Amino acid sequence: MTEQEILDKFIDCGAICNGHFKLSSGRHSNVYVQCQRLMEDASLTFELAKETLNKVDSGLFKQADLIVSPAIGGITWGFAFALASNKRYIFAERVDGQMTLRRNFTAKACKCLICEDVVTTGKSVNEVKRVVEADGGEVLGVVCLIDRGQNNQFDGPVFSLLKYPSLSWDPNDCELCKKGIEITAPGSRFLAK
Repeated sequence: MTEQEILDKFIDCGAICNGHFKLSSGRHSNVYVQCQRLMEDASLTFELAKETLNKVDSGLFKQADLIVSPAIGGITWGFAFALASNKRYIFAERVDGQMTLRRNFTAKACKCLICEDVVTTGKSVNEVKRVVEADGGEVLGVVCLIDRGQNNQFDGPVFSLLKYPSLSWDPNDCELCKKGIEITAPGSRFLAK
């Protein structure tokens, strides 16, 4: 599948939206990516997971024995990637605002790939990295559907199916706010409040 064909699939299902959005990181952007719209199609999700396997460094991939995702957005994608790669899978989730491993999940002595749907700032993947390391695991890198290509604070390799750079601003410097364009906050962290 070409990058344009992959991008067309995201656009066709409404997973990429244009407007004025407050992202989960708190930054403002002109683009919002809602991968869950794409993942409504399970066979397409699995097909894209297999495509993504070709993007991951084979040396790191062979070392990895565990796929870990942040809840909620990364769960479906992480499971599809783990299924396509035949690796064990767990997810981290927030409890009282803190990312943690629950449900007797453990990353102890594991070499992990963090699997996230969209990486913008790297905040969620860094939270998962801290949880994995605190549990005695090692993070080898991140695998994502879309790398938005801005402000990524993750210190390690990021392998993405699609790079889709978009503008984002600190809320105090947002060009769209200055123009008076109405903002929406569609991310799961904001909907949960």
